[in-house]
Amino acid sequence: MKTLEYLGDPIMRGLFLPGIVTGVAIAIVCACLAVLVVLKRMSFIGQGVSHAAFGGMGVAAVLGLTGASLTAAQAMGQFSIILSFCLAAAMIVAWMSERRGTSADTAIGIVLVASMTLGAILMHAAFKRQGSQGPGWESVLFGAILSVGWSDAIVAAIVSLAILVVLWWERRKLIFWAFDETSAPAFGAPPRSPRIVLMVLLCLSIVTAMKLAGVVLATAVLVLPGATALAMSRKLSHVIAISVGAALVSLVIGLVASMELDWPPGACIVGAMTLLYALARLAGLAREGGLAGARAEA
Repeated sequence: MKTLEYLGDPIMRGLFLPGIVTGVAIAIVCACLAVLVVLKRMSFIGQGVSHAAFGGMGVAAVLGLTGASLTAAQAMGQFSIILSFCLAAAMIVAWMSERRGTSADTAIGIVLVASMTLGAILMHAAFKRQGSQGPGWESVLFGAILSVGWSDAIVAAIVSLAILVVLWWERRKLIFWAFDETSAPAFGAPPRSPRIVLMVLLCLSIVTAMKLAGVVLATAVLVLPGATALAMSRKLSHVIAISVGAALVSLVIGLVASMELDWPPGACIVGAMTLLYALARLAGLAREGGLAGARAEA
């Protein structure tokens, strides 16, 4: 197997290990957030934010903060620029949605298209000025594990840990808001506060996930594990555990498939998540059919 050969070779292992570390950090964080995203039906907002990050990548490219050889400080600078762009896009969407005559999906579509266009123009201008083609559109859109260095892995680990700490600290408010937004204020969880917290955490996780899954597939990592878990259980502790497990299993399957078949890692990981979700749905339908048959016989 190519996977064992790669991981057994010190040079190849050094190339893949930062991506694997980043993938594990992203999988755990996104799996926890995915439950809230699915419950609150915020996947389309996440899609808009992830594509807005493309504009932030264009700004970073113009400033010379792109490539696999960034130092830890440069990687943090690149991350900060893209995150700021995503947060600004999220705020613009919220502002446009509150204005009369502009629906939320229209606002998301406008920001998405504008950000993608700006990112494409800025990245083209930056790479043309530098006399290079840059990392390539495919790696930007769908991710590339070989472009992830240790500086990126360190940033991903720090950001993931910070997100998990905030999730644990705010878990009571977020859970009440996610399951019953109407009654949440009575339990000390006003709707606006958890929504803002979740939007900030989504921006952080999307910018981090882009390194492995790319712009197009980053949001899928924030939806599919949670959807898989909710298709299999309704108990919160079980749902979170299943979501994390599904994300980690998909990561392993996707990375192995990527190494063996020489396919884009982001696409392979999301493909594995999609397969697990389909199996979970089929198992749920079969279980519901069995229960219905048992009730009919009774």
